Amino acid sequence: MRYERRNLRFDLLAGLSVASVALPVGIAYAEIARVPAVVGIYAAIFPLFAYAIFGSSRQLITGPDAATCIMAATAIAAIAGGDSQRYASLMVGLTLMTGACYFVAGFLRLGFIANFLSRPILVGYLNGIALMIFVGQVPRLCGFEAAKGGFLAQSIGVVHHLSATHLPTLLVGGGLLLLLILLMRCAPRLPAALVVALVGIVVVKVGGLAALGVATLGPVPSGLPQLQMPLLARDDLLQLARDAAGIMLISFASGVLTAKSFAERSGDPLDANQELIGFAACNLASGLAQGFPVTGADSRTAVNYATGGRTQFAGIVAGLAMLAFLLFLTAPLAHLPLSGLAAIIIVSAFGLFDRTAVHHLALASRRELLFSLATTAGVLVFGVLTGVILAVLLSVVWLLSVISRPNDAVLGRAAGIAGFHDIKDFPEVQTIPGLLIYRFDADLVFFNCDYFRTRLLYQIARSPTPVEWVLIDASPINVVDYTAVRKIDALRRELAARGISLAYARAKQSLRRFFNSDWVSERVSADNNLLFPTVTSGVEAFARRAEQVTGRGQG
Repeated sequence: MRYERRNLRFDLLAGLSVASVALPVGIAYAEIARVPAVVGIYAAIFPLFAYAIFGSSRQLITGPDAATCIMAATAIAAIAGGDSQRYASLMVGLTLMTGACYFVAGFLRLGFIANFLSRPILVGYLNGIALMIFVGQVPRLCGFEAAKGGFLAQSIGVVHHLSATHLPTLLVGGGLLLLLILLMRCAPRLPAALVVALVGIVVVKVGGLAALGVATLGPVPSGLPQLQMPLLARDDLLQLARDAAGIMLISFASGVLTAKSFAERSGDPLDANQELIGFAACNLASGLAQGFPVTGADSRTAVNYATGGRTQFAGIVAGLAMLAFLLFLTAPLAHLPLSGLAAIIIVSAFGLFDRTAVHHLALASRRELLFSLATTAGVLVFGVLTGVILAVLLSVVWLLSVISRPNDAVLGRAAGIAGFHDIKDFPEVQTIPGLLIYRFDADLVFFNCDYFRTRLLYQIARSPTPVEWVLIDASPINVVDYTAVRKIDALRRELAARGISLAYARAKQSLRRFFNSDWVSERVSADNNLLFPTVTSGVEAFARRAEQVTGRGQG
């Protein structure tokens, strides 16, 4: 695609603005991932170049993400055994494996998995992550040792160790936290995270606060990363593959949601399958640069959009600006206070916590609110990766609960209203004596075919007149499986024994694609007299049959 020069000044400004936010955030998120700060810089830079080539969004900025970082850290900590070198090697392996999972999903065109996690489930998951990050950063903000363990253990540790707070560290961290909040509210166009990082460096350096015990980042090596592949055992690879799949699912759902929201604002197209390839390239680039897993970054994408970024060249500009910093300007980072980084991370965690969504769920659907809260509790009690599995299971449970017990309807006619309608929606609707017109508002498969039978028999039993025909309006049914077919066969025989005929109207021809064509043809020929193109034609056939029976009776 040819680049239009009229976009250049907008992309240059947006790229520099993105870099001013992405650099301190990358350093801060390296703390969450429990890797050296320079690794966070690597992860902030190199995925931008890869996404510019392979991504489909014109606005999305990729890079470190708080939820992805804590997922990766939790996965690696469980198998690293406290060995820092092994931890670093496993992190690179996990990142490359995540990229491989993305690539496979993109090759199989599984972009629809972006919609696999419902919004309430995703909100609940991210809220749990936000609370975990907050509790994990309080000790660093206050200058005392963090407790080991999960959310509950760390929360109890915070309460027990508050008396050990290091006052100079708390003053620096608290002051920078307040400054960050004020800048974000009063001067939203400023790169607040960068300003806070610079202020923290100056305060520590000028005030000699390191001598008072205020912990700092320490030396950050300059230069490009060494490209090397980790040497991992087979058992490690199997473990990492499982963890990478979970990270891919969550990070893609979150990242593509960001991409979609900004694509809708700008009116640009977005290809979810191409996004899988774009994220695959990002994670492979990050892994080769010794970084950690990345995804679409909402805060940096917002900066890009707000400052007028029009193409992915803005991401390239941001990457080049940070690369220049990495090569020539890392020395001042040695004086960056860790409590300042904790302040940046805490504010990011509050950005993850979606109180508005929880409020809206409470107003809209108590059931989906409970799903969301259960996901949050699962993350906090059982851990991040188990929380991922719980989120997926809850999504499946929610989906099955909706599909397995769908709405159904008995249809009839109303004077002055064309067609056939649910008798619950229109009290004036009249049914046809002897004919039950029934609609099942879902696909008919193994887990709901028994419910279909139960509901149909219930409607037959409560019919005001004896039922002679059941006419199924099959228009909502897009999928039917073999189990359902056999159940319907049994139901047909059961109804026939009671003198009731089972007929169908508006059955889609596409249902045939699920079965062998010869088998379908044989069944259709056997049921030919009871298959109708419309509900009206089925009703007319019933009326003709009723007249024939009446005529024979009179004769």
